[in-house]
Amino acid sequence: MAQGTGSINSDYKDWEWSDDAGERARLLQSPSVETVPKNSESQGNGLGTTSALGAVFIVVNAALGAGLLNFPAAFSMAGGVAAGITLQMCMLIFIIGGLVILAYCSQASNERTYQEVVWAVCGKVPGVLCEVAIAVYTFGTCIAFLIIIGDQQDKIIAALMKEPEEVGSSRWYTDRKFTISITAFLLILPLSIPKEIGFQKYASSLSVIGTWYVTAVIIIKYIWPDKELVPVEIPTSPSTWTAVFNAMPTICFGFQCHVSSVPVFNSMKQPEVKTWGAVVTAAMVIALFVYTGTGICGFLTFGAGVEQDVLMSYPSNDIPVALARAFIILCVLTSYPILHFCGRAVLEGLWLRYTGITVEEDVVRERRRRLLQTISWFLLTLLLALFIPDIGKVISVIGGLAACFIFVFPGLCLIQAKLSEIQETRAISWWAQVSYGVFMVTLGAFIFGQTTANAIFVDLTA
Repeated sequence: MAQGTGSINSDYKDWEWSDDAGERARLLQSPSVETVPKNSESQGNGLGTTSALGAVFIVVNAALGAGLLNFPAAFSMAGGVAAGITLQMCMLIFIIGGLVILAYCSQASNERTYQEVVWAVCGKVPGVLCEVAIAVYTFGTCIAFLIIIGDQQDKIIAALMKEPEEVGSSRWYTDRKFTISITAFLLILPLSIPKEIGFQKYASSLSVIGTWYVTAVIIIKYIWPDKELVPVEIPTSPSTWTAVFNAMPTICFGFQCHVSSVPVFNSMKQPEVKTWGAVVTAAMVIALFVYTGTGICGFLTFGAGVEQDVLMSYPSNDIPVALARAFIILCVLTSYPILHFCGRAVLEGLWLRYTGITVEEDVVRERRRRLLQTISWFLLTLLLALFIPDIGKVISVIGGLAACFIFVFPGLCLIQAKLSEIQETRAISWWAQVSYGVFMVTLGAFIFGQTTANAIFVDLTA
């Protein structure tokens, strides 16, 4: 892409927005990223500390997560291995394209986070919508994390009690609602209250280890299955042509690392779009192998009967799988506060922008408001997680929002960035890029509309 002529809509005063908006909303940064304060001297001068190889690792880490548990069910919904792989490969082209577009627009707009890029390039309304979408997305992901904790605890408790899960669940201290609540109150809530979360780098490493181990267990269990495993029906085609689209939210949820990609790009020693293209391509190929391995082997092991959380399909007394469940629980316990921190920061930014109060003027009230926001967020996510036992229902909703981060907002940024360029004549490449942006927005809107409508009228009302 040709570099634009200077910054795009970089003056926040054009929309009468407070000057410190960027400084108080450093959101969804990868845990391993050390950012440099944004100013005219540091921007674009190679002052970052992350190498290209390090950036590959960070992007892979941002993409991989608990969403891989849902991939075998996504392959089942898509209609088999061939359909699942084809769908992933087609979407991967636009996923990588969106990451490159964000880097291009970050350079052009001189902004360092996802929502700031959208705000600076596209204007006030898309910027606010982006921040609201981030808040809703992180809220829904927190619900999914609590559901995952309950799923894995049910199996671990059943193994420890050495009784059928139905018998164990009849005791009050092994009841799912009690175990989720006590874990959340004792471990998650205390980690969510602090203003800063310095343990992010440790959570990052733990997440990588956990996801790779889970993938390895699922693959090994397919190659050397348990003797008591009953042969299952393996679908080779989707039940209906629309069923293929139902797998899209899971793929979007799994590969969505776009919100954290902008700070990663700006943390590189040489933040260049060409280098970044190689970085994200390598990262997405690695993520593709992990998700595809998990999806294929989990799907072929359990067929059409695979659970939305694939680990729930394995017996409780399987020791390697029990260790995988423990890894996932630890990963989720440390990831929830990070996601909550990101959502809370968005809400805080929106509130301060609405009131016009600066961070320095609001120190005392910030503490009180942060405590209220944290407790309200925590209690709402916990309440919803207790009464939504299926992780697939949550992913079907937030997966549509992930499509917005992958397709819609990058597409809008590309269109606006190209329209802002001062050119006497429009070259073919210019029209091609604008057309690509329009197609991304259209595709993202379709995925968001279709999956959200399906989630509301089918999943949530079932």
